Amino acid sequence: MSAVSRRRRSRRMMSQINVVPYIDVMLVLLVIFMVTAPLTNPGQIELPSVGQALTTPVAPVEVTIRADRGLSVRDPRRNGAEREVSRDELVEVLRALQQSAPDRPVVIAADRAVRYEAVLEVMDLLQQNQVRRVGLLARPKAP
Repeated sequence: MSAVSRRRRSRRMMSQINVVPYIDVMLVLLVIFMVTAPLTNPGQIELPSVGQALTTPVAPVEVTIRADRGLSVRDPRRNGAEREVSRDELVEVLRALQQSAPDRPVVIAADRAVRYEAVLEVMDLLQQNQVRRVGLLARPKAP
């Protein structure tokens, strides 16, 4: 019986996988990719050309809100001087400026002490009166 028990042990199925050959193949592929990657030439892009030079961006009209909630408008195209206006005059001035250039942007520059609510009121006033491009102006921090 000892011979029979030896046969059963030798015919038993092995339930393990030998992963050493897979690791060897993976390391060889890794080395191949590491060697060939720096040698590949990245694709060159040929950009299309345009018939005429691009137009320079238009300087935006600045609406300034002072700490006392007073408003002023500055147009860099026209001598760049600030002009104090009321809320009603603001809409009229901006409509007149945008008749010549309807896509001209308008930026709101508010004093640091101005409440956020006052900025939103001016922004809402401009959007209600079909001023298309409205943004906020911020100064970068000094290094």
